[in-house]
Amino acid sequence: MRRKGRFHAFSFAFAMAAGVLGQVGFPLFSTDFAPEEFAKRRAAVMDAIGSNAVAIVQGAPTPVGYTRFRQSNDFYYLSGVEVPNAYLFLDPVERKTTLYLPHRNERREVGEGKVLSAEDAEEVKKASGLDAVFGTDLIAEHLVRILQRRAPLTAYTPLFPPERIAESRDLALRRVAELASDPWDGSSSRAGAFVRKLQERFPNLAVADLSPTLDRLRLIKSPREIEMIRRATRLSGLALLEGMRSTRPGQYERELDAVAKFVFYRNGAQGDAYYSLIASGQNAWWPHYNAGKRKMEDGDFLLMDYAPDVGYYMSDVTRMWPVNGTFAPWQRELYGFYRACYEAILKSIRPGVDAGAVMKEASKQMDRELATAKFSKEIYRKAAETFVKDYRESAGKPDASLGHWVGMATHDDGPHAGPLKPGMVFTIEPALRVPEEKVYVRLEDVIVITAKGAEVLSDFVPRDVEAIEKVMKEEGLLERYSRAD
Repeated sequence: MRRKGRFHAFSFAFAMAAGVLGQVGFPLFSTDFAPEEFAKRRAAVMDAIGSNAVAIVQGAPTPVGYTRFRQSNDFYYLSGVEVPNAYLFLDPVERKTTLYLPHRNERREVGEGKVLSAEDAEEVKKASGLDAVFGTDLIAEHLVRILQRRAPLTAYTPLFPPERIAESRDLALRRVAELASDPWDGSSSRAGAFVRKLQERFPNLAVADLSPTLDRLRLIKSPREIEMIRRATRLSGLALLEGMRSTRPGQYERELDAVAKFVFYRNGAQGDAYYSLIASGQNAWWPHYNAGKRKMEDGDFLLMDYAPDVGYYMSDVTRMWPVNGTFAPWQRELYGFYRACYEAILKSIRPGVDAGAVMKEASKQMDRELATAKFSKEIYRKAAETFVKDYRESAGKPDASLGHWVGMATHDDGPHAGPLKPGMVFTIEPALRVPEEKVYVRLEDVIVITAKGAEVLSDFVPRDVEAIEKVMKEEGLLERYSRAD
């Protein structure tokens, strides 16, 4: 309760500091973090790049179409500022951060309401804790002045493409690569164009990659960041629970997407962490199937993997359940074996050990589960044996990984080697496959490493058969509303 009140106080302080900006009826600055937390992140960047360098971060552009603006992750991480076409300049020598904003567009404000601009410099400084605010037309002039005094100089900027709405780096890189490979397009990335312009306009300015520094900082979450991920995970879990209650044969996969979105937006999410993966029957064979077009049938096994974006922080939770509400014998045996192995992994996770050690420990319990498991088909036993064998072999690889990091991106990036440390947040999602029948079984939970152990943030969403069947007997949201057609 005390923490909640503290951040309400931040909101009030922002509004008061912003003067007239606080009277517009909606927040113009981040109210999820204190200005001091953003300042601490910027200070860590300055310490990392040293005195012979500056850092320049390009914000997200004006969105395409009638879509709400969402700032790129790295820019928000360092400033909390949500304005299109903004730039951030960090100077380690003067320990100063400058924000560059477009000039006021009065016609746009008539239609959409107040948008922060360079003309709001004094109010922006007071509310955000940033040192200076200017128009974007002054970036080059200010950079020239520093070059005259400090050449040679290195400008650090993220060289990986920025993470946009519902986007992780893996998909951002794929987008850039596919555009570049299209012979009728060949577009370069906006981030790449920015780097080229820096080099063309200032040949004596070296450009270096800021992405590794930001990845390292974002890897360890602060208490407030963990609280944001906890909120996103809570909503993800509530949506999955409502999905269980609402599932009936004859419905379309997309109807569960609608139910989840209601839960997300009703409770303050600003968007999707990623598109919903709601896959019934053999559609689950493709891990990222997202069409949502199939009518679910009696006897189907359903996979639902979906989470929201809550204040720029994500989650990633997956559950599976029978469409008719009762696990069939074959579903019980495969899912039951898989779940026992999955729980072995969860119980092995702790701080101070690396991923390989966790996986080796879990593999021993998996061997015991395999020795006592009974299967109705030889192909099921073969699938179980392959699952355990592959997991044990992965544990011995130099790049052994439990799953993927979670944070501002669903698939957060960061260093993967070394022991697990407090503040790390990740998921596990091993998959069991039966190729002969295109059966795919997977669960996924969000884990945060603490000083004393590991907390499974999504543990309140049932994984055991009996608990899932019990939830599915409850009235679901879709039972209260019929389709329009």
